[in-house]
Amino acid sequence: MDIERSTDQKLARLEALLFIHGEPITDEKIAEALEVRAEEVTALVGALAERLEDSARGLSLMHLKGRVQLVTKPDFGEMLARFIKEEMSRDLTPASLETLSIVAYLGPIARSRIEYLRGVNSSFTLRNLLMRGLLERAADSSEGDSVLYEPSAELLKHLGVAKKEELPEYERYQSLRKVFETSPEHTT
Repeated sequence: MDIERSTDQKLARLEALLFIHGEPITDEKIAEALEVRAEEVTALVGALAERLEDSARGLSLMHLKGRVQLVTKPDFGEMLARFIKEEMSRDLTPASLETLSIVAYLGPIARSRIEYLRGVNSSFTLRNLLMRGLLERAADSSEGDSVLYEPSAELLKHLGVAKKEELPEYERYQSLRKVFETSPEHTT
């Protein structure tokens, strides 16, 4: 019974990790986060995928290029598309505006730094801004499987600038960026 409970707990932790991460994640990172052996991750991912196959669940696992991501089931695509279309027609939320400002002035920037600055998880907000075409993802050359967020050409056009350096008080925020990057507690 302890082994089963332990497995259930690991599966719950895996599901929570995939949900909060919001992007594809490697088995190695999963093993590190869950503090389990890499070999155990394959079994846990398989068990979670099996549980999510239940027709009463709205999520499934996507495996792509050695990474795993929690995604919605295709059956709900039409309903979710309507919801997203409606959401996209609304004004930006204060959280979205705050995130846009951070990315516009400090980007390219990792999600972990955005979340550190905001003090909250920003996965949903970033996903929303990506879907609106206001942000873009760029590969982080220093971290093999990480992404950085930067303002899109559409955002700059909407703001009436040709490049982010033309944003009001841009230089002031660049000095903040330099302090942020050199501070040891902010290197993640």
